[in-house]
Amino acid sequence: MTQLPGLLDTEAIRKDFPILDRQVHDGRKLVYLDNAATSQKPRQVLDALSEYYERYNANVHRGVHVLAEEATALYEGARDKVAAFVNAPSRDEVIFTKNASESLNLVANMLGWADEPYRVDAETEIVITEMEHHSNIVPWQLLSQRTGAKLKWFGLTDDGRLDLSNIDEVITEKTKIVSFVLVSNILGTVNPVEAIVRRAQEVGALVCIDASQAAPHMPLDVQALQADFVAFTGHKMCGPTGIGVLWGRQELLEDLPPFLGGGEMIETVSMHSSTYAPAPHKFEAGTPPIAQAVGLGAAIDYLNAIGMDKILAHEHAITEYAVKRLTEVPDLRIIGPATAEDRGAAISFTLGDIHPHDVGQVLDEQGIAVRVGHHCARPVCLRYGIPATTRASFYLYSTPAEIDALVDGLEHVRNFFG
Repeated sequence: MTQLPGLLDTEAIRKDFPILDRQVHDGRKLVYLDNAATSQKPRQVLDALSEYYERYNANVHRGVHVLAEEATALYEGARDKVAAFVNAPSRDEVIFTKNASESLNLVANMLGWADEPYRVDAETEIVITEMEHHSNIVPWQLLSQRTGAKLKWFGLTDDGRLDLSNIDEVITEKTKIVSFVLVSNILGTVNPVEAIVRRAQEVGALVCIDASQAAPHMPLDVQALQADFVAFTGHKMCGPTGIGVLWGRQELLEDLPPFLGGGEMIETVSMHSSTYAPAPHKFEAGTPPIAQAVGLGAAIDYLNAIGMDKILAHEHAITEYAVKRLTEVPDLRIIGPATAEDRGAAISFTLGDIHPHDVGQVLDEQGIAVRVGHHCARPVCLRYGIPATTRASFYLYSTPAEIDALVDGLEHVRNFFG
């Protein structure tokens, strides 16, 4: 067995994830390398979800009976766990959504409806990057179309990094919001947050960071990032689907208008007008994702017990090994940074002229689960002149043996297609 420095005890960790024992396609051992799409869930999270529905299921905040009070305590306790996980100054800065996409749409719509000095209109500019997930492109396109604001973006270098050579021309005095990904889901690139935030602050622009591919893999400190908003999702970090997070600075959440209206987000309602509850409830209309929040809290407990620093070190070792092994495969081209430095635990590649969908299908027949396509980042594929990529992505339970299986599988793909 290959030994790498910095690895976690994956043999023990994998025992917590029932699905990793699955066999597929007539007894082939599952090799799960699609963690950037969604992570698997440990028993501790599955048990927390089951226990909630079996013992505590009730709507929150509204009831005085014991189940309602217990459910509320679990739900708000999950908010406390998220706040501590990202080092938020206040628990009231943590808003629960259904995913990161909704979190980013929430920011875009708040700014579209806001009063000055936050309002986005035809005299202002919005800045994103060419490497964004569609969830951090489309909401800003919609806002631009609705308000007349100019949408601008940073391009990409040939090696998969942001081209910041014209940062002063892209982020200007007209810029109201700069929204960018911390770690690219397709390229794996870890972006230079400090330089972008510094320039945005110089011109008085707000900063929104998509941390969907960062929160599961590394320590996340919203105060150190110095952003105004940070979005991420639960299902990529051992939590259930249906739960996302938007962290926002307290003063902004107090000043900005709500996006969704309904129960819970109100203070008083008459037939003529309404007043709104303070944040975070101001932005959580209707029955929230209660069980999902409890599951996310359990996932955070699980990750904290292992240690985010240790998870980061493990994934760096795995990614470094994967880059080394993949570069040994003939005709394979890594799309993005060619080294493990300043990159996350996802590697996209092409294999000669074999279409990525064919690569993925043959790998699947061998029990190897990867992702194929443009990964909701089609502008990246257009930039590099490719129809799609195959993406292998790793997590705390990934092993060197799985990387070896992937490389062997790719050799089988090459032989299959001659």
